Amino acid sequence: MFTRLGRAQRAIPAILGIVTLAGVAALFVWDARPAIFPAGAHNFLGAFPLATIALAYLLYQWAHRPSLAEAIKAITLAAAFLFWAANQLWPNLPQATLFNDIAIGLFVLDIFLVMIGWPAVSGDESFGEGAGCICCAACSAKMTAANDVPSSTAGRER
Repeated sequence: MFTRLGRAQRAIPAILGIVTLAGVAALFVWDARPAIFPAGAHNFLGAFPLATIALAYLLYQWAHRPSLAEAIKAITLAAAFLFWAANQLWPNLPQATLFNDIAIGLFVLDIFLVMIGWPAVSGDESFGEGAGCICCAACSAKMTAANDVPSSTAGRER
């Protein structure tokens, strides 16, 4: 069962997320102007956001106190990002292809588990699940109204 987080509990994962986005921006700057970076910087610039988002996601999940199955799934996804980061950081290692292949396998497993609905979890409204779209209050009001049971029908089935 997911626990709704307060601002303080979201702070560290959110800060790490911002740091990760800054890392992605640096990677794009390298793409546009590689000459302004030291030789070999791309390996680090490619690995950094993958590793930091994995850590941010694990901290986010840990703060929610997920079930064992949800925790295993979160660790699987984070591991996929970490293996991909290892492949980016050390592309010349003999194990680099193995790191990449493990990442691929874990990503495919993660998507497959999503497709089959494992683990069955309650919706997390911070991801927009369970409450309709997150675009506006009107959609949320429609969803709330649709789920309300008028008092005259409270004893009957819907």
